[in-house]
Parts: sequence; C-alpha cells; structure tokens
Amino acid sequence: MSSYAPSLPITRDSADGFRVIRDFPTMVKQNLKMLLLTIPGERVMDPDYGVGLQTFLFEAFTGNTYSKMDDTIRTQVTLYMPYVNIEDIMFSAADQDSNILNVALKYSIPRIGAADLLEITI
Repeated sequence: MSSYAPSLPITRDSADGFRVIRDFPTMVKQNLKMLLLTIPGERVMDPDYGVGLQTFLFEAFTGNTYSKMDDTIRTQVTLYMPYVNIEDIMFSAADQDSNILNVALKYSIPRIGAADLLEITI
C-alpha cells in the first residue's frame, strides 16, 4: 500500500520498516504542526519557512503578542500551505505557569471537505 510520508517522530514498524502516513488529512496535520514549530532560519535552503512558536514563549502574553502570532501563522500558512484555510486560532496561557502557551488552530482543507483541530502546548 502506498504512503504519503514518514510519520514523525520516526518509529519502527514491522509492516513497512517505519511508521508512515497513509491519508492526506493526517499528512496535512503533521505538516502544519512542523510549520508552527519550525523556527525561521532552521530549515535548510528556506530561511523564511516557519512560525517559530517557541520564540514567543518568554514574551508577555498580551493582545499585541497574540496578534503578532496570529498574523505570523496566517502568513506562513498562506505562503507554504495554500490548500489549508485557517478558521480560528485560539491562544491561552496556563494560569499556574506563565511560561506555557496553549495554541488551538481550527483549519479546513476545502478541496477534500475535511476539517480538524491542531492543539499545541509550548
């Protein structure tokens, strides 16, 4: 059976040698997660790729910071994943630890009629 990409993190699998992604929505979710977590300059041959959510971690979580993150996410998704529509982005800082940020991103893939939610805690 064919596959789209290796599943990250790479792990061993008795069927294929390593675990793979076999459906498009799962691959899109993995690629979106990698786009959000990659720091600009980290990807070889494409220094502009990535949102770098970790770089915002030690900033004061204010409306201005959330707005900047929202704009960066939307710009990067439009540029690198134009087949994905961002429906909503929600940010919340953990009360007990001010250095934890939760990001929930609702998105859709119109061409295949799929929608999903990606949640990341940094």
